[in-house]
Amino acid sequence: MMTPSDLLLLVQAVASGAMCGIIWFVQVVHYPLFVRAGGDERAFALENQRLTGCVVIPFMLAEGLAAAVFAWNPPAGVPRSVATLGLAAVLALWLSTGFLQMPLHARLAREGHDPDVVAALVRSNWLRTVFWTLRAILAAWMLRAAA
Repeated sequence: MMTPSDLLLLVQAVASGAMCGIIWFVQVVHYPLFVRAGGDERAFALENQRLTGCVVIPFMLAEGLAAAVFAWNPPAGVPRSVATLGLAAVLALWLSTGFLQMPLHARLAREGHDPDVVAALVRSNWLRTVFWTLRAILAAWMLRAAA
């Protein structure tokens, strides 16, 4: 029978895995194509933010909640240090999003798709790409370690 901890481990693994896939798509395909956006680039940027939020916010919240719960009370078989590392990675991701990528998105919405701003977005997003890849690996490891 699946325990609440088992269910939360599964939710964490799905959320982290989904965000890992999304961020790699964003890094390799989506952000680089911003410089090719036509028409009203500011409207494009605003709509991109709105639609992206609808996809990523539920995963980010689920991942963050799971990471916080496990840092406080790690599942059997998962060292507290590993669970704490998972929470630290989530916090790093949220800080990067809030202080690096969101301000760049705001500039794109205000000014249109300046190639220099798009390049800064692509460069800074490597941080999230690496951290979400590590989060997905860590979440999968935790799922396996607790099994």
